[in-house]
Amino acid sequence: MTDESFHLTPLDIRRYDFGSALRGYDRARVDQFREQAANEVERLAKQCQTLEAKAQGFHEQLRAFRERDKALNEALISAQQLRAEVREQAEREGQLIVREARAEAERIVSNAANEVRKVQGELEALVRQRRAYLAQLRTMVERQLAEIEAAEASAASMTPPRREPSPPAGVEQPEWLDSLVKE
Repeated sequence: MTDESFHLTPLDIRRYDFGSALRGYDRARVDQFREQAANEVERLAKQCQTLEAKAQGFHEQLRAFRERDKALNEALISAQQLRAEVREQAEREGQLIVREARAEAERIVSNAANEVRKVQGELEALVRQRRAYLAQLRTMVERQLAEIEAAEASAASMTPPRREPSPPAGVEQPEWLDSLVKE
């Protein structure tokens, strides 16, 4: 008999009948041995079941660990892909922000240049108005001086020479009028 075809259980050992023969084995000792063998086979069978249960548990743990390892690897790959996508998105957004900032800066510079041109135009208009005002004032002052000189000339022929009129007391004559009178 080979081990594969011969399966011995504790019950088989307890029920096996050796038969009787003349001058055979001591029945009590055989029964005692059978009982010990049956107990040992029973103990070994229980131990084998316990070990098989542990082995099954270990196989389940190993399968779970492999699944976790696979899930972790997939998560790691996903995280790396996500990191790359986030980085690309951030770079695109950064470039967009830079373009927008440049466009805004160009708009601000353009507006400032327009304002400068506008202020320069207004300043030039004010300078022209000042010149025109001064020219009109000069013309008017020259006409007044001519009238004064004419009046003095006509008065000089009628009366003794007179002094230059001075402004009334408490009133100061503006300096620009002095410079106009001297011209």
